[in-house]
Amino acid sequence: MLNRTILVGRLTSDITLRYTPSGKPVATGTVAVTRQFNREETDFINIVIWNKAAENTANFTKKGSLIGVDGRIQVRSYDTDNGKRYVTEVVAESVQFLDSKPKSENTPPPKQNTDEDPFADNGEPIDINDEDLPF
Repeated sequence: MLNRTILVGRLTSDITLRYTPSGKPVATGTVAVTRQFNREETDFINIVIWNKAAENTANFTKKGSLIGVDGRIQVRSYDTDNGKRYVTEVVAESVQFLDSKPKSENTPPPKQNTDEDPFADNGEPIDINDEDLPF
């Protein structure tokens, strides 16, 4: 059997980071994922992230951040005064931060290559003689 899901969407709020009584980090949040075939519909999917990935996600993302989540669907239940409640969520096995990094003022500009690229395509035809071929 296979239980795997991949989500790409934006966080609807800042990630909530907590620690279990044994000190294990756990983060929760909701990802807004637009449906592929109907751009007017969006699903809001609860995610749970454990351990170092939980701390990293809480520290390096914020509301509106674009993330990718690879994980599994989990259904859990709990009892209330009104009866049993069920929660469906995605437990993340990995989280990718998909927003581009903001440019820093201290970042040097990319180095310009002054050497001419011998393989550059300038649109002109290349003249090759039979003598140039190794066979």
